[in-house]
Amino acid sequence: MQHKPLSLFQVLACGAAIVTLSMGIRHGFGLWLQPLTLAQGWGRQEFGFAMAVQNLSWGFMGIFAGMVADRFGAFKVIALGALVYGVGLLGMAWATDPWVFALFTGVIIGTAQAGTTYAVIYGVIGRNVPPERRSWAMGVAAAAGSFGQFLMVPIEGLLIAQFGWQEALMILAAATLLIVPLAWGLREPALNASGPVQRDQTIAQALKEAFQYPSFQLLMAGYFVCGFQVVFIGVHMPSYLKDHGLPAQVASYALALIGLFNVFGTYIAGSLGQKMAKKKILAFIYAARSVAIVLFLLAPLSPTSVYIFSAVMGLLWLSTVPPTNAAVAQIFGISHLSMLSGFIFFSHQIGSFMGVWLGGYLYDKTGSYDIVWYLAIALGIFAALVNLPVKEGPIQRGAPQAA
Repeated sequence: MQHKPLSLFQVLACGAAIVTLSMGIRHGFGLWLQPLTLAQGWGRQEFGFAMAVQNLSWGFMGIFAGMVADRFGAFKVIALGALVYGVGLLGMAWATDPWVFALFTGVIIGTAQAGTTYAVIYGVIGRNVPPERRSWAMGVAAAAGSFGQFLMVPIEGLLIAQFGWQEALMILAAATLLIVPLAWGLREPALNASGPVQRDQTIAQALKEAFQYPSFQLLMAGYFVCGFQVVFIGVHMPSYLKDHGLPAQVASYALALIGLFNVFGTYIAGSLGQKMAKKKILAFIYAARSVAIVLFLLAPLSPTSVYIFSAVMGLLWLSTVPPTNAAVAQIFGISHLSMLSGFIFFSHQIGSFMGVWLGGYLYDKTGSYDIVWYLAIALGIFAALVNLPVKEGPIQRGAPQAA
């Protein structure tokens, strides 16, 4: 018996709202760096380490969240992720030991993000949206995450200013519960041999095929760089600006501008992915990021230069997400899309770990972020080059493998 896919509107409306909340909350964590570390008497390395663990946990657990969602549907994964998110935020608010803080902020919130963000949502899109609209639909979902940043970061800054950093985290913990009813709208029929997705591979066969395919490895390498750049900037730029004497609200406006312009950047990237080679889109994005960082560091630092840089980076921020995930779906099909997207994203999060941790570590050692900025530039050039040889066509398989 064949099951009717979820409607396009239902998938996009519920998926976009979930990503808006989940990504919107985590995009503002950089605003807590200074008030939290000052209150606890910690260095920036402790906060940076916890955020690094969060990104690594998010990526690692995303693999398993993707496996479960591919097999049983997204609803249970997302709903459980929302509840865990709330617990993590409460622990982040009340932890007084750096290791306990790293447990809640890093491991628990990272696990929650694995179940409430792109890998799981993109699996639902892949299974319910026809191929000719898939890249566009992924762009819409990524744009929702960007809108969440634009919407939530100023709200988070306001909550910290009005209620204090601890109470602000408690309010956000309550807000994560809104994800549960939204997840109900992404309930899918059982994903088995009689369902909408026909499985001709086991998990082991799908993984072996992907990791032996050079283009998959190149996409993972590029996504590593994406994570390094965006998480370093997202977490450390507010403190970088304060260190250079700019008012605190400049950082909030900068992060909000990144989110606003990323709405357009991700939508455009997703739409272009229907018309041109995704590898060319990715190569351009990575190269343009390096150019933008170079110009930002060369220009005199002022609110105007920060806002221009934020707008440009916003156009390039998560615009790698739709073409990367659409390329994975195009190459390998949709049967194990959430899982394969999870592995790609794990590479992204290893890069995130390095970017956010090195930012804090090298700042504490040198008193400057300069070395990490230079690394971000060099890695952007590297990512642009490694995406160019990617082969996007469907992989050629022999007879179907017994699942």
